[in-house]
Amino acid sequence: MNMDRQRPDSPDLLHVDTDLLPGPRHDALGADAGAHPPRILLLYGSLRPQSYSRKLALEAERILRRLGAETRVFDPHGLPMLDSVDRDHPKVRQLREWSQWSEGQVWVSPERHGTLTGVFKNQIDWLPLEDGGVRPTQGRTLAVMQVCGGSQSFNVVNQLRILGRWMRMVTIPNQSSVAKAWQEFDDAGRMRASPFHDRVVDVMEELVKFTLLVRGRSDYLVDRYSERKGAEEARRVAAASGAVTSADSAPA
Repeated sequence: MNMDRQRPDSPDLLHVDTDLLPGPRHDALGADAGAHPPRILLLYGSLRPQSYSRKLALEAERILRRLGAETRVFDPHGLPMLDSVDRDHPKVRQLREWSQWSEGQVWVSPERHGTLTGVFKNQIDWLPLEDGGVRPTQGRTLAVMQVCGGSQSFNVVNQLRILGRWMRMVTIPNQSSVAKAWQEFDDAGRMRASPFHDRVVDVMEELVKFTLLVRGRSDYLVDRYSERKGAEEARRVAAASGAVTSADSAPA
């Protein structure tokens, strides 16, 4: 008998039959089973005490941990508006460091006026495309989810996909949009059993699989001809100007 198995009504995963949610098969993904757990950063987009995007992020975190991931949930409270402070501000530094730590991310935003919230967008705006030669988001996997106050909409997840593409991330095919989120969580902040909940499980399972599939290969996957061409042209200009020696300019 597997003593580590959690019952469907366990405190950690209230509505999941974990017999039907095994951990990822590293052999099927060509992944190293002995490597560290996939590192997932979760961002949410509301400062309200009863933030449903936060509740959804925490529900997703429980599922990710069940699937063997190491997780961090960034709290946007206290994160200044972009450019209002120096990037050495503690919250800005934490967000950037956690993004660099991550191998995959989960983005959850409420829909407000048909789009994502300023609270969420401010977090992405603080993540540069490049910082000292390091790209804090490029090549990382991404899952997108939204919570709706009314009927189901896909405005936010569609816009999050655009953001993910702009940040050069590998956005997984599946996504989640939770309609009437105020009735999908109980008084303890846990998500009720529903098809919405099952979809969140689907999305997190897929994210872990894609993260294991991509990590260790992301540099190669996002290596671009146009960037190699630009680097080669810059090298030639530098060599012609005498900025580098002939030995330095020889191809490797």
